Amino acid sequence: MQNQETRLARLPSLTGMRFAAAFIVFGFHINAAGLWPYLDVPFRQGATGVSFFFILSGFVLTWSAKAGTEPVTVWRRRAAKIFPNHVATWFIVLVAAGSVTPEAALANLSLTQSWFPGESVYFGLNTPAWSLSCELAFYLAFPLLIKWRMQKPWLVTSAAVIAILTVPAIALSMPGHLEYWFVFVFPPVRALEFILGMAMARVVQQKKWIGLGLWPASALFVAAYLGSWYLPASFPYVAGTVIPLALLIPAAAVADLTGRWSPWRSKPMVWLGTVSFAFYMVHQIVIRVSEKFLDVHAYPLVAALGMFVVSMIAAWLLYRLVEVPAEKFIKGAPRPARLTPASVRTAPPAGRRAA
Repeated sequence: MQNQETRLARLPSLTGMRFAAAFIVFGFHINAAGLWPYLDVPFRQGATGVSFFFILSGFVLTWSAKAGTEPVTVWRRRAAKIFPNHVATWFIVLVAAGSVTPEAALANLSLTQSWFPGESVYFGLNTPAWSLSCELAFYLAFPLLIKWRMQKPWLVTSAAVIAILTVPAIALSMPGHLEYWFVFVFPPVRALEFILGMAMARVVQQKKWIGLGLWPASALFVAAYLGSWYLPASFPYVAGTVIPLALLIPAAAVADLTGRWSPWRSKPMVWLGTVSFAFYMVHQIVIRVSEKFLDVHAYPLVAALGMFVVSMIAAWLLYRLVEVPAEKFIKGAPRPARLTPASVRTAPPAGRRAA
């Protein structure tokens, strides 16, 4: 394993890439609203952004893990990251929706909704929060998983990929609604991506990376992203893009570690990545409100751009007014300096935790 300084080196490209993933999820939901047919090709596979987040979570938590950290500390830090924004958006949707069953409201508040196969539960209230239900399960298991040293990370990687590719085949015998839930929503199944991310972090830490550059990895992902739509049954949801994603994330990390140029490390992209979680949590609310009160189909392109701008403003407000102060309170950490694009360093300084 690499030394402590290298292992905790900051990886700003991974922060910048967070926004790209959140943006294609936004585009996916815009496309689902049927605003503009030209949005279909670039965004019909936008749910792939969630797979990116799951793999990235495993990679980043493993990369930044410190020996001897108590499980309670890990859980408190992760709770400080996800719950403030989640509770704030949950409350907004609950007040606005009105007609929500107590079961769905409680499952969504506690982030247990993805364990239930009913769409009205796992996609209830603020729809994107279903992925946080999976993330919470990953975080709870992480202190146990991190004890697994993975001396042969490529073997673990291969096993995880094979399992992920097998899941849609297993699900073929299930009824349609259960097939979708099992392949796309069920936390133990999606945990395979988290473990895959952990294994790829070990690959980089143990200096066993295959040397694939960021640009070839990006081209491979774009090809898989566009082509996976044509795969049968449930294979497009995760299986079609999992291998390129598993290669793209470490390729970006290695670019940061070696100082190679990366567009994701630019000041604007890192700033956008910093507010991307808030953007992810508010964008569906903005889309729903816009559809309810505006004729978004009259000027679809203007409506889509408007929803993006409003989502970004709402995300910045959520970040500044909820995420930062709540995370400071829960963690007991010093309040971070005011974040502006000019204040973000482009160089990957050593000694800092992964983005």
